[in-house]
Amino acid sequence: MTRPAPPETLAPLDRLLEIMARLRDPADGCPWDLEQTFATVAPYTVEEAYEVADAIERNDLADLKDELGDLLFQVVFHARMAEERGAFAFDDVARAINDKMVRRHPHVFAEETYASLAHQKAGWEELKAAERQQKGKGGPASLLDDIPVGLPALTRAVKLSKRAAKVGFVWPDISHVVDKLDEELGELKAEIAAGDFEKARQEMGDVLFVVANLARTLEVDPEDSLRFTNAKFVRRFRYVEARLAERGRTPEQSDLAEMDALWDEAKAAERAKAAE
Repeated sequence: MTRPAPPETLAPLDRLLEIMARLRDPADGCPWDLEQTFATVAPYTVEEAYEVADAIERNDLADLKDELGDLLFQVVFHARMAEERGAFAFDDVARAINDKMVRRHPHVFAEETYASLAHQKAGWEELKAAERQQKGKGGPASLLDDIPVGLPALTRAVKLSKRAAKVGFVWPDISHVVDKLDEELGELKAEIAAGDFEKARQEMGDVLFVVANLARTLEVDPEDSLRFTNAKFVRRFRYVEARLAERGRTPEQSDLAEMDALWDEAKAAERAKAAE
């Protein structure tokens, strides 16, 4: 028998927790929600985080409110599944992050003082290192252990190289990074010329890792840079589509020469607008 939804008189977070419990109720919950696991929900969690970032990029605060709700639901979902296993509950998640934030901000919640922002960042890293050491007790720990494998590959490459750089495993200056990029591109070209596309795929990874290092050295987020270029590509390709539509044709009915000329028009129009 269907039961009514948890009452709106509950505090919003309490109501959300009750809704999640109902969705996972073995007796009358939602069949789809009941069959989910940490592994099956994880991709949705990542997707929702990206949708939050997209709303921020578009400066759409109304959408951001909704997307933050979707992301919060993912946290509640994982916490509920953990509670069912007797591992931890939502309150434990909140308690853990509360403790971590207080611990990592001794200049706010204790008597620590920092002379500069750089000093504060150094203190933050020291606290994180101590936490890593604590987690690693009982066995050998790598400096890289806690950098999540599930991160976007470029982001993880930046974090890996940044962590290694903290102990001196880093190219001396940016010119060495650029030289290494040229070297890796040469190796990629050689494998392509040899027709060995399996090795070319591996060399492509080496190129991208050096690109991530270059981004770190320039203090550039490669994901942000690529998102910017993706948006630029979409904008210019839509210009090509619009101009072709004015001529009564689609891209499929055009050819590379015509589309390339329209692409150059789009670039010129952007430059002219930027110069105004």
